[in-house]
Amino acid sequence: QVQLVESGGGSVQAGGSLRLSCAVSGSPSTMTSMGWFRQAPGKEREGVAAIYINSGNTYYADSVKGRLTISQDNAKNTLYLQMNTLKPEDTAIYYCAAALRHAYPWYQSTGYGYWGQGTQVTVSS
Repeated sequence: QVQLVESGGGSVQAGGSLRLSCAVSGSPSTMTSMGWFRQAPGKEREGVAAIYINSGNTYYADSVKGRLTISQDNAKNTLYLQMNTLKPEDTAIYYCAAALRHAYPWYQSTGYGYWGQGTQVTVSS
């Protein structure tokens, strides 16, 4: 059974940085796509970044390009999201997601079958 466990969330001031981690257990090598999504209060869940495992291609929402970086460490079965120059509008619960089949488009949450429990990120001005 695949399990995703996020960590690394917290509270920072605007301009600060955080690194989120997502540990994958239970056949992580079978995943083809992994991504980070976020959901702010009163808003729909949105795709933040994704990586296609085989190609290594990465994708980002326009709102985070140049500030957030998704990466993977296959040896540690861990997905990361490095977040720099954080803004108050980045405040949300961040979720790690994984898919056995190619998730297309990458930002569509229905393409992912496995989800973590979420980690809170709060950015104050």
